[in-house]
Amino acid sequence: MTAALKTNTPRLLEAVEPPERRGLARDEVRMLVTDRAQRTHTHARFLELPAFLRAGDLLLVNDSATIPAAVTATRENGAAIALHVATMIDRRLWTVEPRGTVRAGEELRLPGGGCAVIIAPLDPERPRLWYAWFRLPLEMNAFLMQYGEPIRYGYVARHFPLSDYQTIFANEPGSAEMPSAARPFAPRVVHALHERGVEIACVTLHCGVASFEAPERPGTERYVVLPQAAAAVNRARRDGRRVIAVGTTALRAIESATPRDEVIASSGWTDLVIEEQYRPKSADALLTGFHDAAATHQWILRAFLDRELLADAYREAAESGYYQHEFGDVHLIL
Repeated sequence: MTAALKTNTPRLLEAVEPPERRGLARDEVRMLVTDRAQRTHTHARFLELPAFLRAGDLLLVNDSATIPAAVTATRENGAAIALHVATMIDRRLWTVEPRGTVRAGEELRLPGGGCAVIIAPLDPERPRLWYAWFRLPLEMNAFLMQYGEPIRYGYVARHFPLSDYQTIFANEPGSAEMPSAARPFAPRVVHALHERGVEIACVTLHCGVASFEAPERPGTERYVVLPQAAAAVNRARRDGRRVIAVGTTALRAIESATPRDEVIASSGWTDLVIEEQYRPKSADALLTGFHDAAATHQWILRAFLDRELLADAYREAAESGYYQHEFGDVHLIL
């Protein structure tokens, strides 16, 4: 249950590798369940998820598949620079995150005879993401499958295969970083959910690159909400059943398709920012991961939890040895 507010709270542990490398199955990661009405926290394992849901609940998952979006480029002076491919604008124009200082007009050589021309920063005040024009020997996804690797940050111990960065729902390639809230789902959990009468519907949102070092407003991302997903959410809402977004990316997609009271099947680009003052129109609850306290992820959580209860949840998780980041534990907010 919830602990009293304390000072000198320990930090969440860093998940430096997938739980499978720590001797756990995907669905055996820990899960903190926060009951907003009771203002309590319960500790469980993810495989117990069906016990916290009820017949008629609708889980909304992101079916975007992770692409190996990190490539090594070569500068004119022969120095290597890491390049994170983020979001497709059109076939040759993408946004990218160079892992180092670049200049407009600079041409970077890529494996296989390709090249990327750095055009301009998306935000001149914070030049982290840039527009880049690509000339490649293959279509981008095929090129990345041959020459790229999954994006990883300093807290990840070593290289892991692309399969470690995919969820069971992965279907549409396009995410530079894994929509990680759905990573713990495994066949036995999905089967148990169906047995309990819990529905699952898929939306698509292709995740760009996060800003781990310097949190900032989320960028524009591509999304698709098909008619069957829109209809499933609208039926659940009309029937008074709960809609639980699996991850902030699924939440962003469905909220982008809900201009007013009903979800509308749609696709395109979303620049929706979900934060403390935002009131979700399509989702009642959220299953998400744990992330650094300074991350923009916290803005979204404040749309579901007041600051005191959110701080209490993170304190409870930290004091109980939970892991954060994409290979970490999860948080169910009901």
